[in-house]
Parts: sequence; structure tokens; C-alpha cells
Amino acid sequence: MGTRRCYLDIETAGTGFGSCQITVIGLGLEGPNGIEVIQLVGHHVTDLALHRVLDEAGRVYTYNGTRFDLPVIRRGLGVDVAGRVPHHDLMYDCWRCGLKGGLKAVERRLGIERQTQGIDGRMAMRLWWDYVLHDDHDALHTLLLYNREDVTNLALLRTRLGVD
Repeated sequence: MGTRRCYLDIETAGTGFGSCQITVIGLGLEGPNGIEVIQLVGHHVTDLALHRVLDEAGRVYTYNGTRFDLPVIRRGLGVDVAGRVPHHDLMYDCWRCGLKGGLKAVERRLGIERQTQGIDGRMAMRLWWDYVLHDDHDALHTLLLYNREDVTNLALLRTRLGVD
């Protein structure tokens, strides 16, 4: 097991656990020069690729990962992230501070900005399908930027909450 903080967020192409195809796994490894973002995309979303990144992680941080990201990863890839690396779900810290709602709502309340303002999980699914069905590389670029901001903003959120 590694020692670096790791921030994790996934994007999917389905709405329910049974139909959730993982399209992107974004992982941000904290280092001396900031956050190194690694994005597993499409056919590169594999258990082996995920294990390689988790090898460097000492703790994984998510937002609502206990109820969404980690169960979807376990079901889709057979990887028990929290069983492999200690996991901390920042959503519960937000709740204790009176910050309810999704990640974007919490970010707005804390003044954390995004380039991808207005994009949400449903739009992320549409972007993926625009890429797959219409070879729309602009859609893929926007989706990856959205996921990158989810990952890097988790680090900002952790710091603002004072979570170790």
C-alpha cells in the first residue's frame, strides 16, 4: 500500500446500479507538486489499471463514494476499493457541517469554482454517448474536464473541511 492521498470519482453510462457501465474513473494522487490526475477511460477502465493506481494510495477520498462510486466499481470491476485502501467519504463530513446536497451544491456554497459550470451527472452521460455514437471528441474532452474538476475539487473540499 502506498502513502499518497487519492481522490476518486467515476462517470457512468447508466442510471441504475445494474445498468451502470463505468466510462471514466478519475483518480487524483496528491504529491509534492499538487494533484496528478489519472483518468481511465472506456476500454482502459479495468481492474488491473485501477489496482496500479491504488498501489500508490494510502487513503482514498470520495464524495458519496460509499453509496455510489465504490459499489459501482465493485460490481463492474470486482475491485473492493475500501477493502484494499482506507476510504473516507467527504459527504458525511459535509453533512456534519450542515452542507447538504450533491458535490456541485457544496462547492457553490464554499465558493469552489468550476470551468464546467452547469454540467451534472446526466449531462456527463450524454457527453459520453455523443463521443461513442458520433465520434464527438469535443464531448469527450468536456467529459474528461468535468471529471478532472470533480477529482481536484475533492482535494479542495477535504482541505476546506479540515479533514486529514
